Amino acid sequence: MDNANASPSPSRWFRVLRRTVSGESQTQKSSTSSLCEETLKKSREAFSSGKTKTFSFRIQQLQAILQMLDQHEKEIVTALEEDMHKPRFETVLSEITTVRNEAIYAIKNLEKWMTPEPVQKSMTSFLDSCYIQKEPVGVVLIISGWSSPVQLCLIPMVDAVAAGNCVMMKPSETCSHTANLLHMLLPNYMDNSCFQVLSAGHGDLLEILENKFDHIFFIGDRLTGRQVMQAAAKHITPVSVILGGKNPCYVDKFCDLTLTAHRIAWARFMNAGQNSLAPEYVLCHPGLRDPLIRELELCVHEFYGKNPQESEHYGRIASVEHYKKVKDFLSCGKVAFGGQTDDHERFIAPTVLIDVKETDAIMQQEILGPVLPILTVQTLEEAIQFMNRKDRPLAVYVYSNSQRVISEVLQKTSSGSFCSNDSMIQCLYTRLPCGGIGNSGVGIYGGKFGFDTFSNSRACLLRNTAVECVTYLRYPPYAEKQLQLMQWASSLSRTNSWCNIL
Repeated sequence: MDNANASPSPSRWFRVLRRTVSGESQTQKSSTSSLCEETLKKSREAFSSGKTKTFSFRIQQLQAILQMLDQHEKEIVTALEEDMHKPRFETVLSEITTVRNEAIYAIKNLEKWMTPEPVQKSMTSFLDSCYIQKEPVGVVLIISGWSSPVQLCLIPMVDAVAAGNCVMMKPSETCSHTANLLHMLLPNYMDNSCFQVLSAGHGDLLEILENKFDHIFFIGDRLTGRQVMQAAAKHITPVSVILGGKNPCYVDKFCDLTLTAHRIAWARFMNAGQNSLAPEYVLCHPGLRDPLIRELELCVHEFYGKNPQESEHYGRIASVEHYKKVKDFLSCGKVAFGGQTDDHERFIAPTVLIDVKETDAIMQQEILGPVLPILTVQTLEEAIQFMNRKDRPLAVYVYSNSQRVISEVLQKTSSGSFCSNDSMIQCLYTRLPCGGIGNSGVGIYGGKFGFDTFSNSRACLLRNTAVECVTYLRYPPYAEKQLQLMQWASSLSRTNSWCNIL
């Protein structure tokens, strides 16, 4: 048979197909990459124009965010209901009100934050002007989390806008209805040359991270957080990463058990447990475990009725992938109450687990679901040792009527935040920072702390040239007497004012 007329072999067809698919993939990747580069170039040009630096522009953009929230509350509630079956009460409180408060707080304090900060002077600089000027860093990339998709997008954005930056924001695609809504709304309210919302058309996250930004802010899981930090390191880009963790909750024998159960149940089961600041596990004395479980179960019935699946006040897991992960955790230990699931609705009932081992999967990974393990310890010292064996978390909680117990847990543990006799409520305070430490994150945001995160603290010294007083001693040829005088003039006094040494 003539080889020239023979049909191509299957292996040859496969090679041709692979080259074709690879070529199409490269073309698509090049297209999305160029779109992201074009968006970044547009943002850099806008920042270089200086328009974002003025007080009036920043106030205008912050007011635009408030206007968007006021005019589209209903659409935000609907989007989150479709994504997570999130109740309107929770959406308004945790997603809209928190962002609104952040923007209002920034508007009220922005002029003060932008004012140069004077610093203490010495003899060598008493005729000079010395201060710290807060300047925007440039073009900021914000990569938000999915557990509270509006709040986790817009609070960092408020901070970055207040600091005078351009922002490129990538909402989580997990909550697709909310991401699409933000993509539609923000361009109608914000300056389109300075503030961009990235979609799937701009490429996946790793492609976006190939570009150089002036600051990258990330909220999400540890694995992706590491990838963000590695990509940022290539360009020596500063990063803030807010990650998850295992937030411990110690319940002391001397506490108001009913109040404690209400506050723990609210924090753990709100938003179907999808809260990075919620208690991840409870530590208590063996004799307290069963009474606490009974109180928690009463709270669940009070909050959601006998069948939480029928309650309009109880949410659903945001994605199939995460639903399967949380469902697998139910095999750890023993179910004290709850444990019901529905694959079709991504429903997992409020659940408490007992007899969980420290080595179980649920104690190694962040839960982000409505499952609460309760472990027992004999003493407070044992509880503290248990907490400290794990990575430092976003939060540590303690419930006790004893100030000594509260102080001991506070002093002997380390975390991004600490709260006694309540849970998760610290995130509602605009004057407190939000962030982690160690494996739970790097950097903080919220209020003045967020403004500082997205600002460069520029050291400014405006020297007086009329009189060369004292500092002329620095010039060669050197002498010991000159050195002694310079040391005296440039050294800080141990008292409140250097004038006291005169």
